[in-house]
Amino acid sequence: MCQLSLKQRIYRKTCYLLGRILPDKLYLKMMYQVKLGKKLNLNKPLYFNEKLNWLKLHDRKDIYTKMADKYEVREIIKERLGEDYLIPLLGVWDRVEDIDFSKLPEQFVLKCTHDSGSVIICKDKKSFDKEEAIRKLIMTMKTNYFYPSREWPYKNIKPRIIAEKYMVDESGMELKDYKIYNFGGEPKLIQVDFGRFVHHERNLYTLDWKYIPEEIEYPTNESVQITKPGCLEEMLACARLLAKGIPSVRTDFYSINGKIYFGEITFYQEGGFARFHSEAYSRKLGDWIELPK
Repeated sequence: MCQLSLKQRIYRKTCYLLGRILPDKLYLKMMYQVKLGKKLNLNKPLYFNEKLNWLKLHDRKDIYTKMADKYEVREIIKERLGEDYLIPLLGVWDRVEDIDFSKLPEQFVLKCTHDSGSVIICKDKKSFDKEEAIRKLIMTMKTNYFYPSREWPYKNIKPRIIAEKYMVDESGMELKDYKIYNFGGEPKLIQVDFGRFVHHERNLYTLDWKYIPEEIEYPTNESVQITKPGCLEEMLACARLLAKGIPSVRTDFYSINGKIYFGEITFYQEGGFARFHSEAYSRKLGDWIELPK
């Protein structure tokens, strides 16, 4: 597990402190300028990021908190899709100190329920750095993920740690994320992330699996031929069930030996500050979002 640089730690701490002081609207405008180098138009939002930030301020439903909570969302998946779509749960704890690592299997995955990116993977207990994992978990458990990007669903999530079964896809090395962008409850775009722990790349596809030569935050790689999942139609059907009634939401899935597993639900891609290679494509995705009246 890599540690944050001093510059990254200072930046994160600064954002966290400012996030607790400034009102939402002012803070979002400031961060938009800092991260993307442009003004945030909230009066007449047109682009994808602009509309996501508008939704942060104006579309706040209690169910969003449960959907963003990596533990509570499991109940929603059971109700709407079925328990078979869930990666097996190995444990859930309110405190880092309560984790008994001796009772976990040789391979497992740890996640905090209230943030994004705190995944800790153990492929082999013999080489697993338990002390580093504990340090990272303690730091994450003290953080409210709402403040850095004002992603409202995270604000009131109860911080917990869950352990899930370690799983890999046909590569034998990782799990490719099939991230489905839904607009008004309908899937419109599929993003596939791969090589996340080596050289993170991201390809975009239409619903009929045609490659889209565009980039969102990470480089695309047309030479990497990602096979269309045989269960794609089922995956899209699951996305519709989870995204119903929501202006914009991303539903993530894994495909393992032809079987679908739920990943997570994300309301604001890259926190609402995604870098697009093409402004025209950002506008196209923005056009797909119909803001509530």
